[in-house]
Amino acid sequence: MSNSTPIGNCVVEVDCWAPERSSENGFFRYIDLSALDKSKKTIDTASVVEIEFRAAPSRARQLVKAGDVLVSTVRPNLNGVALIGNDLDGATASTGYCILRCNGNLNPEYLFFWVQTPAFVDEMTRRATGANYPAVTDRIVKTSKIPLPPLGVQCHIAKTLKQADRLRRQAQQIEAELDRLAQALFRDMFGDYRQQAAKSFVPLAEVADVVSGVAKGSKLTGAVRSLPYLRVANVQDGFLDLSEIKEIEATERDIEKYRLKAGDILMTEGGDFDKLGRGAMWSGEITECIHQNHIFRVRLSDAYEPRFFECYLRTPMVKTYFLGCAKKTTNLASINMSQLKALPTPKESLGRQKQFVVALQKIEAQRQMARRQQVELEQGFQSLMQRAFKGELTPKLA
Repeated sequence: MSNSTPIGNCVVEVDCWAPERSSENGFFRYIDLSALDKSKKTIDTASVVEIEFRAAPSRARQLVKAGDVLVSTVRPNLNGVALIGNDLDGATASTGYCILRCNGNLNPEYLFFWVQTPAFVDEMTRRATGANYPAVTDRIVKTSKIPLPPLGVQCHIAKTLKQADRLRRQAQQIEAELDRLAQALFRDMFGDYRQQAAKSFVPLAEVADVVSGVAKGSKLTGAVRSLPYLRVANVQDGFLDLSEIKEIEATERDIEKYRLKAGDILMTEGGDFDKLGRGAMWSGEITECIHQNHIFRVRLSDAYEPRFFECYLRTPMVKTYFLGCAKKTTNLASINMSQLKALPTPKESLGRQKQFVVALQKIEAQRQMARRQQVELEQGFQSLMQRAFKGELTPKLA
């Protein structure tokens, strides 16, 4: 589409307030940055907390309405965006969001899909500042340009993309249901470890070899060669995303030290609060592969089934442990090697673990099918979105 305009020309200002200065007593709903699910592009309503006026955080300022598009200005490469529904009308959002409220020339759903495009994400990532905490300003978001066909065409594009998005979300929901089924199976067989004071636990270091990985950009001496390595983006919560594998140069000594073996558990050292300590099992998907230093490799003793430990990492007890000892900054947290090695690890009989793995395999097979379907639908959605904003989905007039 040749006709484009700055987003700021198509939005209106939002109302702001300072709850802690209110003369009244009461509570308000607060949409913090942590309430945004970046993968689903939605606000997790369970994470929208009610806060007393006088206890309002300094970032609680922006009043949102149904139809507003929220764009997280922090770490824009992760594309944290959401469309506000009727259930959050009147809530207060963090100033960490740029709130885009469309005027009569821009369709909110059309805008919502546009801010998910690679073109928008790439521009925000490129214009972000701050090495450790990259961010953009509201001004940067609003000065970026959006293709602007007639309103009727916008509505047609939004409707088409919404239908494709619905299929994509259904696939995500199926995978989520299977994931919950796997967690329920774990609880049924082993119970809730938080309520088992008599259960025998040992520090992880006693039953596993835990190491960090190769540091990117470090000085190398002697002969080196290039080979695949895993980054934080590859390690998700319960699975590995191997859609993009990069290579790194390493010495033979480092390759020998960090080479992955089937059954290794890979864990990230940091990230969003809800992703802290996430881990997944390596099954030897790549013949020779190492990992970077922001990933811990856990190589368990023969007394443990890797799948059992992978599922244990997703229990509330482990999440609580990591959050309790992690180093925290704004919406981010990290753990160190010592804290991971001290993780209380339950002593379960190997036979019981093997029974669990056998039962889990049936669920895992369905999850793999659901994930493949999800990947196909995601690729189709991205292709459709690219066509849409090139003007190839414009309805033909009679």
